[in-house]
Amino acid sequence: MRVLHLLDHGLPLHSGYAFRTRAILKAELARGWEVAAVTGPRHGPAPADAEMVDGLRFFRTPPVSSRLPGLGEWREIDAFAQRVRQVVKSFRPDVLHAHSPVLCALAGLRVRRWTGVPLLYEIRAFWEDAAVGNGTGREGSLRYRLTKALETHAVRQADAVAVICDGLRGDLVARGIDPAKIAVSPNGVDMELFGEPLPGDAALAAELGLAGAETIGFIGSFYDYEGLDVLIAAMPALVARRPTVQLLLVGGGPAESALRAQAAASSVANRIHFLGRVPHETVERYYSLIDVLVYPRKKMRLTELVTPLKPLEAMAQQRLVAASDVGGHRELIQDGVTGTLFAADDPIALAEALQNLFAERNQWDARKTRARRYVEAKRNWSVNIAVYDGLYENLAIKMA
Repeated sequence: MRVLHLLDHGLPLHSGYAFRTRAILKAELARGWEVAAVTGPRHGPAPADAEMVDGLRFFRTPPVSSRLPGLGEWREIDAFAQRVRQVVKSFRPDVLHAHSPVLCALAGLRVRRWTGVPLLYEIRAFWEDAAVGNGTGREGSLRYRLTKALETHAVRQADAVAVICDGLRGDLVARGIDPAKIAVSPNGVDMELFGEPLPGDAALAAELGLAGAETIGFIGSFYDYEGLDVLIAAMPALVARRPTVQLLLVGGGPAESALRAQAAASSVANRIHFLGRVPHETVERYYSLIDVLVYPRKKMRLTELVTPLKPLEAMAQQRLVAASDVGGHRELIQDGVTGTLFAADDPIALAEALQNLFAERNQWDARKTRARRYVEAKRNWSVNIAVYDGLYENLAIKMA
């Protein structure tokens, strides 16, 4: 089986998108398939037209510039499609596997029309909802409605569709898409990267002044929808109940300046620590410092429909997980069994949930073990990749 992936961006850039892609490509190579990827114009400048990164073959599309709204996206689709068409001639794939956003699917549909190679479109989040979550779009706007229409069009035209969770699948079915056309390829963890958790890093804890503290934390990107402002707002009530609690925020993003200002004004500002972005290869050291990873996502369409990756990585690290009760979290976490759920957008509910969790230390080891086993059995990429077997096989037969 020869599979050509169409990507918005990829390694060596670091993002949840790039790491999910890495896991998929590595797992497919391990199954003996021939795999390559083409990144789109939004990947940015690259040192060569084609390169190997971490043992994976990437073909690059040069960036496209345009100052006119709408025109730039269509130029990107055209440039991307032309580049994919070039790669198809030499790589000769059995299947094109386009990953969201919808620009990748639209480019893939053009290439299918030119070459006859069937197209699988995989959706990780709806582009229109991601724009709302990132603060670059508004739900119900003309741009939002046009993007949603393009998404629906791409799904109808693709030969097969995969989504990362039941929330996205249900939304597509509600749009009139045949349920039989949609497969679920859930988020998973590369257990080679998150295989054995590190013991607590005493030296790093001492360096950060955390010796003897109860620690909660968040590791990831600072977007408004992540609800980190709710977490900071919960800190005074939590410290009143757990006087040694410290909050570690590892990462960065668009909401960082507002979060720093909020933390500085907090009555427990000295308990809130911004550690900035850290190299991916050292992130396990920071996981080892945190007793409870907290994911306080706000309730909105994006978070209700889409499952995040970070809680799974935390479970693989055998860290405790506490998360808001939005739909994306409810698909991953069984309250009181593999993690703790609390009411979204409610600082007091968050503080109470964490207080109760710290009061139940005698249950921690069992919960960590259950969560780790869940990831190994249900959210391990070496297992999840089997979803693509039938999809690719059916598409390859269609091409023949």
